[in-house]
Amino acid sequence: MKVTLNPDTEVVKAIKEGLEHTGGYCPCRLERTEDNKCMCKEFREQIKDPGFEGFCHCLLYYKSLN
Repeated sequence: MKVTLNPDTEVVKAIKEGLEHTGGYCPCRLERTEDNKCMCKEFREQIKDPGFEGFCHCLLYYKSLN
């Protein structure tokens, strides 16, 4: 299992700028809760799932199985 940044540098740049403006909260989410603080609870749970492979909600991180 490996978690990496999205290989698309433009997406990474846009999301990181959004994170700066929101104080670290996912810029794709409306609610500012601890569950939506980057790295969000949803993706942390997906990381724990041994069968999950894919991007987090905002496309900043990618979990690969190998």
